[in-house]
Order: sequence, then structure tokens, then C-alpha cells
Amino acid sequence: MELQGNVWMTIDGQKLGGQDRVELLAAVAQQGSITAAAKAVGISYKGAWDAIEAMNNLAGEPLVERAAGGKGGGGTRLTARGAQLVENFRKIDAAHRQFVAHLSGQSHALADDFLLIQRMKMKTSARNQFSGKVVALKQGAVNDEVVLEIVGGERIVATITRDSSDSLGLAVGVEAFALIKASSVIVVTELGGAKFSARNSLAGKITRVQVGAVNTEVSIELPGGGTIAAIVTRESGDNLALAEGGDATAIFKASSVIIGTPA
Repeated sequence: MELQGNVWMTIDGQKLGGQDRVELLAAVAQQGSITAAAKAVGISYKGAWDAIEAMNNLAGEPLVERAAGGKGGGGTRLTARGAQLVENFRKIDAAHRQFVAHLSGQSHALADDFLLIQRMKMKTSARNQFSGKVVALKQGAVNDEVVLEIVGGERIVATITRDSSDSLGLAVGVEAFALIKASSVIVVTELGGAKFSARNSLAGKITRVQVGAVNTEVSIELPGGGTIAAIVTRESGDNLALAEGGDATAIFKASSVIIGTPA
């Protein structure tokens, strides 16, 4: 009998990454581009971007950033924190493999049957997941207004029922996460003097535009390193002339935000 195991990093119950994602970060450092890194580790360009955006959002600070110069006028590189994470993970993984190898050598003394206990992990269809901390809570008779500070100091406002707020144990200082469906996000490229009733407005730079037959998916990188994705119709995307490097603002209602707390 041989025992095997893998190391995974989590933040507030959300998966930050394991061996595969760390190797993707290492490939970014070596290749200097997402496209080349994705090819080097054998995943799709979209899969690589999704993984990097998730890591940037959950890490509390950017792990990957755009670099000036390079092919096509710019490349991609690891931040100092990203490089440190790769180095530290490899040290931890090496120690873990040594431990598992030692334990495997003793497996003859273990019972034939093992009780495998796997912790249930939340799965959601929401494209945008942000980890943060409650910085303000305004209670109402029916609904509560929750303000969550996420990566880079950005703030997300959510309106949830008073009962939900109580059951989650929400209070200032409590760790929580926000879920927003990409289809609930409106993309604006020129605000002008326009005003919107939506409570949430996050401005940034477009880092990815994926055009489909019917819809277009756009990713907007926020100043603090987080990324928010939106799905708009292809016609709307064309009318807005969405392109990488352009300025854009993601707008969504407070009622479109789902708040959760780690188990």
C-alpha cells in the first residue's frame, strides 16, 4: 500500500490554490505572459486567467500584475508577494512529500480499511467571489445594509434580509465573502455626468475580452489587484468597443450581492 497526498492553500474556506496553480504562477514568472504560461502547464488561456483572477481576489493583494514593455507593448509578471508564495509553497510541498513518504513506509501497520473524511466545500455558479471583512453594518426593520472591504481596499455594498444577517452572525470586523453573478454586472465605459441607482461602482482597466456567438465576457482589473467579470451581449460589447487596456466601470445593485461567512 502506498499513501499519497497533495497540499492545498485556503483562505476563509475558499481555495487559493495547490500544486497546479503554483506551477502556473511559476510559469508566468518564467514565460512573462499568460498565453505562454497556460501553454507551458497544459491548460487553456481562459482557464489560466480564471485561476489567476481567483488567486488575486482571495490573496488580499495582487500575485500577478501587468508589466510595461515586452512583446506587444506589455507582458505579465509576478509581484514580490507572488514570487514569495511560489517559493514558500515549494518548501512546504517538499516537507509534505517527505512526511507522506515516511507515513507510507509505515502503512503495513495500518488497518486495511480507512475512513476517509472529506470536508464539504461550497460550490457556486457565481463568477465573482471576493473575500473580505465587514466594515459597516446598517440595520433596518426588514433588511440590513452590509459593507464589505475586499482586496485593495475596494468596498462592496450588499442588501440582505435582517434574518439572514442575524443567522450569519454579521458584525463589524467579521470575515465574510461576497458573490456576484457576472450577468448581474453592468459595464460602463464613459460615465460622463450620468448617475446610477446601483450602490456598487468599481472602476478599473479591462484586462480580458472574450467574444462569443451571443455574449461577451469582460474582465476588469481593479486598482487594488482584484478582478471583476461581467457578461454582456455581444452587441453591447461591440457598441462599447470593449478592448484590453481600456477604462471601464462595473456597476451592480446591492441586492445582487450574496453575502456568506466561512464555515
